[in-house]
Amino acid sequence: MSLEGLSINLATVRQQWGLKDAVEACLKLGINAVAPWRDQVEKQGLAESARIIKDNGVRVTGLCRGGMFPAATPEGLHAAIDDNKRAVDEAAALGADCLVLVVGGLPVGSKDIVGARQMVADGIAATLPHARACGIPLAIEPLHPMYAADRACVNTLGQALDLCDALGDGIGVAIDVYHVWWDPDLATQIARAGRNRQILAHHICDWLVPTKDLLLDRGMMGDGVIDLPGIRRQIEAAGFLGPQEVEIFSAENWWKRDGMEVLQTCIDRFRTVC
Repeated sequence: MSLEGLSINLATVRQQWGLKDAVEACLKLGINAVAPWRDQVEKQGLAESARIIKDNGVRVTGLCRGGMFPAATPEGLHAAIDDNKRAVDEAAALGADCLVLVVGGLPVGSKDIVGARQMVADGIAATLPHARACGIPLAIEPLHPMYAADRACVNTLGQALDLCDALGDGIGVAIDVYHVWWDPDLATQIARAGRNRQILAHHICDWLVPTKDLLLDRGMMGDGVIDLPGIRRQIEAAGFLGPQEVEIFSAENWWKRDGMEVLQTCIDRFRTVC
């Protein structure tokens, strides 16, 4: 299996390397697609990050992350919109396939999840014209319901696609198996996304049993319970044939290992279990 179908989200090796070293390590192993995070780009410098990417012919399957729209004040919402427009500019400078949106949860002190979801819709709507002008698709990433309060009040693929349908061109979804594998409506919603070509990214890892930390204990592919080949078949049948992007947060395991070991394991599991 060619490594053309593999991308590494640089969160997977964020404790081992900065952007430059991570890209160089990926290239040594034949991986030519990555997805950096904005803090990694900022630390390296946007211009230097763009040079590293372009000089090495590396594909950027996504920039993480925009979003975090809900706010307790109008000023906070405006600030979030401004930050998302900057994120669009960064994604454009890197030549990214999309800007991934983790949309945000409840504002501090709020219990109004309906209102938070409206803020998300309003914030994306305000960001979209700039994203369209820059040629950067926005990819809503629905997160597991356990994150509804603090990270993302859009929790199913169906919810995300409803937003896409309401907002029009220039927006789609990032399907992260960690967040959606459990959804009994997943196959239907993947097929729905395919009809309008709304799948912009496919993130992979695994769900461990037991999971010791709901944020920082994601599993390497094959170590958990997610039917990775089955979801991949559904996504490819829906028309998305882009790279599978490995995104693993693992404070007590993979972040403590040698970076080359992590990348080689990603390659091995991609070839054998995905």
